[in-house]
Amino acid sequence: MMERRRMDVALLVLFLVQLTTALEVPLDLPQPPTITHQSPKDYIIDPRENIIIHCEAKGKPHPSFSWTRNGTHFDIDEDPNVTMKPHSGTMVVDISRAKAEHYESVYQCTSRNKHGTAVSNNIVVQQSRSPLWSKEKLKAMVVQEGVSMVLPCRPPAGLPPPIIFWMDNNFQKLPQSSRVSQSLNGDLYFSNVLREDSRNDYICYARFPYTQTIQQKQPISVKVLNMDAINDTMAAFYNETDLFSEEPADERKPTFLIPSGPSSSKMVLRGQVLEMECIAEGLPTPEVSWIKVSGDLPAKRTFFLHYQKTLRIVNVSESDAGDYRCTARNRLGSVHHTIKVNVKAAPYWISGAPRNLVLAPGESGVLTCRASGTPKPLVTWAMNGIPIENSPKDLSRKVEDDTIIFTDVQTGSSAVFQCNVSNDYGYLLSNAFVNVLSETPRVLTPSNKVYQVIKNHPALIDCASFGSPIPKITWFKDSRASTLDGDPYIVHDNGTLEIHVAQARNSGKYTCVARNTLGNYENHVYLEVKEPTRILKQPEYKVVQRGRSVVFECKVKHDPSLIPTMTWLKDDGELPDDERLIVDSDSLAISDVTENDAGVYTCIMNTTLDHDSASAELTVVEATPTPAVVYERPDPPTDLELTDQKKRSVQLTWTPGDEHNSPIQKFLIQFEDSLHHRGHWHNLTEVPGSKTTAHLKLSPYMHYTFRVLALNAVNLSRPSFPSRMFKTEPAAPDENPTGVQGLGTEHDNLVISWKPLTGLQSNGPGLHYRVMWRQKLVDSDWTTVTVANNSKFVVSGTPTFVPYELRVQAVNEQGAAAEPQTAIGFSGEDLPVAAPENVQAMLLNSTLAKVHWEPVPARSIRGHLKGYRVYYWRDRSLHKHNPHHAEKQILTFSGNHTHGMLPGLHPFSLYSFNVRLYNGKGEGPPSPTQQFETPEGVPGPPTSLLVTNPNLDSLTLEWSPPHDRNGHITGYTLKYQPVNDSNELGPLEELALPANETSVTVFSLKYSTRYKFYLNAITVSGAGPAISQEAVTIMDEALISQHEVDVATGNTQTPHPIAPSPPRRPPHKAQPASPFKNISSSFVEDGTLISWEYWGPEKNVYVEYIVKNSEGEEEWQKELVNGSQNVTLKGLKGGLSYRVRLVAQGHHDQPLHHSEELVVSVPAVASRQVDIATQGWFIGLMCAIALLILILLIICFIQRNKGGKYPVKEKEDAHTDPEFQPMKDDDCTFGEYSDNEDHKPLKGSRTPSNGTVKRDDSDDSLVDYGDGGDGQFNEDGSFIGQYSGKSASRETAEGHESSEAPSPINAMNSLNSFV
Repeated sequence: MMERRRMDVALLVLFLVQLTTALEVPLDLPQPPTITHQSPKDYIIDPRENIIIHCEAKGKPHPSFSWTRNGTHFDIDEDPNVTMKPHSGTMVVDISRAKAEHYESVYQCTSRNKHGTAVSNNIVVQQSRSPLWSKEKLKAMVVQEGVSMVLPCRPPAGLPPPIIFWMDNNFQKLPQSSRVSQSLNGDLYFSNVLREDSRNDYICYARFPYTQTIQQKQPISVKVLNMDAINDTMAAFYNETDLFSEEPADERKPTFLIPSGPSSSKMVLRGQVLEMECIAEGLPTPEVSWIKVSGDLPAKRTFFLHYQKTLRIVNVSESDAGDYRCTARNRLGSVHHTIKVNVKAAPYWISGAPRNLVLAPGESGVLTCRASGTPKPLVTWAMNGIPIENSPKDLSRKVEDDTIIFTDVQTGSSAVFQCNVSNDYGYLLSNAFVNVLSETPRVLTPSNKVYQVIKNHPALIDCASFGSPIPKITWFKDSRASTLDGDPYIVHDNGTLEIHVAQARNSGKYTCVARNTLGNYENHVYLEVKEPTRILKQPEYKVVQRGRSVVFECKVKHDPSLIPTMTWLKDDGELPDDERLIVDSDSLAISDVTENDAGVYTCIMNTTLDHDSASAELTVVEATPTPAVVYERPDPPTDLELTDQKKRSVQLTWTPGDEHNSPIQKFLIQFEDSLHHRGHWHNLTEVPGSKTTAHLKLSPYMHYTFRVLALNAVNLSRPSFPSRMFKTEPAAPDENPTGVQGLGTEHDNLVISWKPLTGLQSNGPGLHYRVMWRQKLVDSDWTTVTVANNSKFVVSGTPTFVPYELRVQAVNEQGAAAEPQTAIGFSGEDLPVAAPENVQAMLLNSTLAKVHWEPVPARSIRGHLKGYRVYYWRDRSLHKHNPHHAEKQILTFSGNHTHGMLPGLHPFSLYSFNVRLYNGKGEGPPSPTQQFETPEGVPGPPTSLLVTNPNLDSLTLEWSPPHDRNGHITGYTLKYQPVNDSNELGPLEELALPANETSVTVFSLKYSTRYKFYLNAITVSGAGPAISQEAVTIMDEALISQHEVDVATGNTQTPHPIAPSPPRRPPHKAQPASPFKNISSSFVEDGTLISWEYWGPEKNVYVEYIVKNSEGEEEWQKELVNGSQNVTLKGLKGGLSYRVRLVAQGHHDQPLHHSEELVVSVPAVASRQVDIATQGWFIGLMCAIALLILILLIICFIQRNKGGKYPVKEKEDAHTDPEFQPMKDDDCTFGEYSDNEDHKPLKGSRTPSNGTVKRDDSDDSLVDYGDGGDGQFNEDGSFIGQYSGKSASRETAEGHESSEAPSPINAMNSLNSFV
């Protein structure tokens, strides 16, 4: 109800706005200019974009535009950077060639035509500024815990002012609270500081909104100190002098940090935002509160910010002036501050800006410019942009302060009047024209417009009109018996007709008539009063156990002419996107309810005019705990009832049975037709488990009995008890048989067949079929027969292959079905009686021919043309004169073709062919057999290619001619190229051979090289495909002899050992040479190196090895080679002999290639003891340690060479521990010791074997550790021995100089002795 009232109020507000709208003169009538759009008075621009100053106006004729800049005329044509948009006064400044600040000025637009001049506001153009923060070095702030603190921000002055916020280095906002908060000027105030406030990244950021730039101040570092801890720490360094004598900050009552003093004042303008702040310091943290001394705070316009420290009042009015008091309070006391607020006001309109005035000649009128402000504003008038006192005198015009009175105006006195209202805080400028016109009435509301309104709501029917004099509006309804004036109708001044409470009887046609002294005009509109939308059954409060289902019903009634839309909400938001929620036209179902489904559900029914809504809450509770949950199939539904019975439909309702802890997912509805199929149940439809009703569509002439089954996650329930029988009345068939077709089984008959109707489709007793046919191309009548209990009919004595029109109609005792559709069929076919004529063959190449023929006439086809078949066969080859006896080949070309291609022909052959037509019955007679010869083609590959007689530099090749010569062989081409061990091909050589040759010897080849040969035959048509073969020349015998000499002399450790070549065997034709050559072995540091040369194509090569005298069960060990020609076998044990061989593996269907076996005897190697002193890592470690000690000694000796003792010596002497040897923190030197300390051993040092320590006067020399004995080391290199030798006596001269600091040279010598 409240929503409906709010809608009514909104409609009335809209109506009042329409009433107060300024008078609009149609643009096709003469009128002075009216400014429709202009830039704001204070116009801040982005310096990176072009400046666009808007000035748009309308008028008749269309007005022209001009501009002033800083009060003087601005000639746009003289400035190349400034343009004005066509048919507009909008000015565009291109800043790509000029600076934006050059155009910071005050602009005013003037729009004029012959009827008057309108002016815009003064537009102050300023560019936005985001200046950089001034460079400053901020000192770290060190404060005592508990005191107050202010971190200044002081951002650069921008235009408009920047937005201030504080963040840390990670761009996270600094936390604020009642203790720490930001003031209005951006400073960060601490009422009291805590130790956790210590950080070095207090950063003030300034965001400039126009340029969208952010600048940051240098980070401020704050360290909060606890004084007791500092005093204790500093005492050790400053003779226990208390550096900070004051105690830590005590608790104290509040005092204000801002504002200062007991009172202050503030001025604010009407309509603006008033912000006042009070920030106090104290311990504990004070709480701030506000009151208005002279009244109450405006509740709806008052806001408290920054933890009550800031009071904000929006849309300030004069009533907000007065005294405001802020109070800061903690448990130790309170403090107050009073702020006196003065409210001033820039000028503002009291009753709106002056409105345009349209007068007929001789009429009178008034322009009013009523405004207020504080202080009271001054009102001045201008006419066409000129002060009115300087305008031509007009006796029909009289100015009285804020009013101009017009009497007995005349044509030609139209003008635009400017009203300027100003005081110290601003101004208002408004244009209003006086247009003197004589114009007949016109209605501006579209004719025949339809207004729709909900019953009992207000109805507003427009009749916007124009005329001069202003026309009077009268309304009529339907028959126009009387004017509509008085209850329930209200006619407003602007012509709008209002019906306060619309009823159905108010619907109809309305006519509004506009009249003035020059004529009248009428317009027709229509009002339709609609029924309201109402929710008849609202959703109800539900309490559901988790895992169960729930249904909210929302049944609605609405006007049938309106389109409804049902929307469901959950907690005033959209429904979750969940397949468990099913929205129906009048319900919401939720299955498998969870805790998240709890909430308030609202159904909203919307139409184009109104809506209604209702809500209900869903509460989800835990299922009642039971000892054991048993899930079973549901019980069968009960109480089946048939309602809403109609001829072909019925509504079935039921009551669900027990779910047995598993929600019902759906219901299955079945039916039995006891009339046609007694005892057989058929599935009719399914409905969701949330429903208990179903609207069933039925067929005529059936005896229905229904039953319902429920399905849950376990299984289907047992069927319910059947419902009572529902009989549907017989009716004529709804449909005719489908699949009607006509085919002939013999050349003189026609078989008409169709798909019969089922018992459900018969719709009544006595079903039979009315079969009709007639010859299509002959003007004849339909022949009709009646067929029952059959689905075909044979028509005999028909001519061969003639088209017929066919119809089959279903008929029962109630009547016939609708007129059936016509199908086309043909009587029986017969064999074709003619062969294709003018058959020709055209050769395209040696393997392809194209056959052409003329189509057989339709009368000779005698059936459905299926296509043509070409029979062709090869008689013989033209190279051989014996017949070929090839079988006939058949190519079928479906459809009405007249040519076809014969592919795959043999070149240089004689072919025969004929063509036949075939239809659905079979083939017709063949065309006369014709012949054609195919030309020569390229030959096939030679039958064989064998390589014989391999020598050092030659190979012999033998071949057989191609099996398919395809013409006369004119010669052969032999190509060959070497192949290296990476299967890369070398340069290609080519030989031309005569046709009568079948062998050739190729000379000048490289020894021990693999070659690949390609041989192809040639005819006049070109070269055929090649046959290829690979072979290897034998290796150089000189190399073999040299290797045998090396073996005889025992020199087997060659860099690249070469194994003896296997015994030479006579070359053979089928088996190529072995791919492995020069297999050898050698011993390296980490194993046995096996090397070889490989010439084979296979990629998978590996080495196999096995102990020489191993038994048969042992398997060969494998090492994969990965494309290299050597491998190091690390798994061979010393003292054993191994058999080693190489294996090349091709595809799975190819044999393995084995090399000859190589016997490798691995020598036994004695284990070696590694001397750690010779290891590189140990030597490097010792050098690094020595270098570090040297640097440290040099630094310390230089420092001590300065001499003197330090004051701290006395404190060191006080220590009783003789081994206490502090090191100075400032210069890394050792402390000095007394004489008795000098003779004590260093802590951690080792004594010699005699138990004494031999020392000289100097403590810094390392000569004592000079010549040590053999050091012992662990396996990991750690030192475990001690120096065994005694140090030699120092020279006497060195002993006399022991009181002086030793030189770095002596230290170097000592270090060298140590190392």
